[in-house]
Amino acid sequence: MTPFVLVHPRSADEAMAALRASSPTDVAVLAGGTDLLLDIEHERIAPRRLVSLRYLPWKFLEWSGGSLTIGSTLPLRTLESDPKVRERIPGLWQAVRAVGSVALRHRATLGGNLVRSAPASDLLPILLALDAEVELIDPRGSRWIPVDGFLSASRRPNLEFGELLRSLRIPEARPSAYRWQRVRPVNDISQVGVAVARSPSKGTYQIAVGDVWPRPVRVGPAEEALRSHPPTDAEVRSAAGIASRLSLFATDRRGSEEYRRRIVEVLIRRALTDVRVGVDPPRSTS
Repeated sequence: MTPFVLVHPRSADEAMAALRASSPTDVAVLAGGTDLLLDIEHERIAPRRLVSLRYLPWKFLEWSGGSLTIGSTLPLRTLESDPKVRERIPGLWQAVRAVGSVALRHRATLGGNLVRSAPASDLLPILLALDAEVELIDPRGSRWIPVDGFLSASRRPNLEFGELLRSLRIPEARPSAYRWQRVRPVNDISQVGVAVARSPSKGTYQIAVGDVWPRPVRVGPAEEALRSHPPTDAEVRSAAGIASRLSLFATDRRGSEEYRRRIVEVLIRRALTDVRVGVDPPRSTS
């Protein structure tokens, strides 16, 4: 392991200054560290400086009407334990529950998950379906961009050097569901993850699929197949079939392309049923 210096800034300005004091290849930002520290240990990356966000005041969860704003360093376990999240945005609650173990969720953060932008992330599909936005800050100020515009490819989000992700905003509470499939229920990477949400303000359904190379995506044509509220059985089957056909999968050690397409179709039908009848999606076993 390459030796590194750990910096603990006490303000956003100090954190951004610490980033700018090094080159992009020599510095990394430490939020929860559940993935970053493994990357360092296995020498996939070798930063000489780690800028920790531990002491920044970004561990917050704020409701304003139906809108929810989440600080980027809030542990997932805190988000999972909020009863309003489970009640108002059940798909988000279920996606958080799908991440690793309880011990891992005490460390992992929403911001770290977003910046890592892993194709198989359990959180990114539901954030896409919820039309979430991220707040990025730099010395010039802040800007909000949709999560869909923030994601690019694995470990390569649309984040400029020197910027930090301070918070995430979900514009409204939505009936929603997250369904996933993996070999082992706990501590494994999902082979497929699907998210469905219905916007009360727009009267539309949003569908997103994870573990789609090179990033999770919304499936617009599948959403357009859902013209009724609640959608008919025929519309549900049509949307699921469209999403299965349009998803871009690859065969790897975790599953074949054919298997993933079949699972997407099944999971979207189940998630749409969850949202349509207003039931809590099933819990993970952790």
